[in-house]
Amino acid sequence: MLSDPLFIIAALAAFAVLAILMVGIGGFAKGGDFNRKHANRIMRYRIIAQAVAVALIVAFAYLKSKG
Repeated sequence: MLSDPLFIIAALAAFAVLAILMVGIGGFAKGGDFNRKHANRIMRYRIIAQAVAVALIVAFAYLKSKG
């Protein structure tokens, strides 16, 4: 499984979602000017990255089931 490039890309996408989520949570916890300026944008990036990660995971599972 680790030799499959699609698996590696899907795993990296999942870690990118985690990183974006941690930045967003950190911004919410800190509050202040950074949170007011960037909170909505960071969460939009998280949703987009999460959709990409889910699509990659589904594609990986589909391709593995086919052969």
